[in-house]
Amino acid sequence: MCSTACTLKNSGEPTGGRAPASARAGGGSAVLADGSATKVALVPGGAHPYFQPWKTAGAKAKKTYRLGDVRFDETAEWDQQKQNNLLSTLAARGYNAFGVFGVSPTDVNTTFADLKSQGLAVASLGSCPAGKKNEADFCLSTDVELAAYKAAKAAIDAMGGKGRLVHLTSNNVDANTQLRIKGVARAVEESGGKVRLLQTVTDIDKDLQTAQKAVSDLLTAKGNQIQGIVSTAYNPAVAAADAVRSSGSRAKVVAIDDDAKILSSISQGTVTATVVQNPVGQAEVGAWALALLQTEQCAMRDPGQSIDSGSFVVTKQNLTTYDRARKAKTAQLKKRFADDVLACG
Repeated sequence: MCSTACTLKNSGEPTGGRAPASARAGGGSAVLADGSATKVALVPGGAHPYFQPWKTAGAKAKKTYRLGDVRFDETAEWDQQKQNNLLSTLAARGYNAFGVFGVSPTDVNTTFADLKSQGLAVASLGSCPAGKKNEADFCLSTDVELAAYKAAKAAIDAMGGKGRLVHLTSNNVDANTQLRIKGVARAVEESGGKVRLLQTVTDIDKDLQTAQKAVSDLLTAKGNQIQGIVSTAYNPAVAAADAVRSSGSRAKVVAIDDDAKILSSISQGTVTATVVQNPVGQAEVGAWALALLQTEQCAMRDPGQSIDSGSFVVTKQNLTTYDRARKAKTAQLKKRFADDVLACG
């Protein structure tokens, strides 16, 4: 183990095939000595635009860290058993490090434990298991309750601190959705009664068409009662941006993620803000840390630890510069893994 902090390397440039002497001698350097035998699989729970940056980040990580392979693979449906079957297939093909967004937060720990029992390195990326236990080596994910709180606070500020707010979100049974509901509720509570949560609309993130119908129905039924809309799921955010623009609604909209439509709507003033996440950091730092674990160069100081990958409020003022903050967060995450999360020898 590192007697003090681990040294951070591999922060952007490839290293040679051998580690520095200090790392080989157990000096605690988080330099990936040779990742050529590490084959990383990045496996979302199903098809969703949020995961697309994992592809490019994974390809970059393969090149930067000279990994044996980084593969992005997903099932067509959000089904835990089908994801389990895919993971088993990938393991049989020689993949030995897995970054997984589990379909079922309540069941995925069984999947993680099975992979770990085969001697594979496993990270829960983009979402942590429900409850207090994580059977993966670590979880690198957005603190979704905090991100939802930030989004709701931005919406309330845009509403002038008073009025009626609607929350659009994802599957009600998803543990992340429940955390987002808590985050929005906390922001509303802090208004001291000046803001009322008019409605929370769940189960509308399946696809854009589902979200569009839900938002259209909402505005038709209650449009004149709504001063603010906060969306903590991707498809409803895009749908809300479109609906407010086309209907002429005066509701202040705060969205999630950085879809081109949402960013364009912020530029045009029809969307007030969005809260972006860090899927690139999840894939890049996740693949790097998994390789260090898989090669047994490092171990987890606190197995199953959860690390916030970051969330950022984007407005018209920082529309062209927010990605700098996200890249800086990714660099900070690597340093945190080296200093606090990993024990390298």
